[in-house]
Amino acid sequence: MLVEADLHERYGIDVDSPLMEQRTWRWLRSRILALLGTPESRVSRALNPPKHVPHRR
Repeated sequence: MLVEADLHERYGIDVDSPLMEQRTWRWLRSRILALLGTPESRVSRALNPPKHVPHRR
């Protein structure tokens, strides 16, 4: 669901569209990889959460 939401938000892609059946896996893969390289994307944040630094007292 994260990928679906990111694809729609970033590229305006509706994955339920019949047009998607005409797209290649390579086409989809390149967009998903771009999302992974975009720190603001949901999927990138889910797979690369920020490092938590413990508070010093």
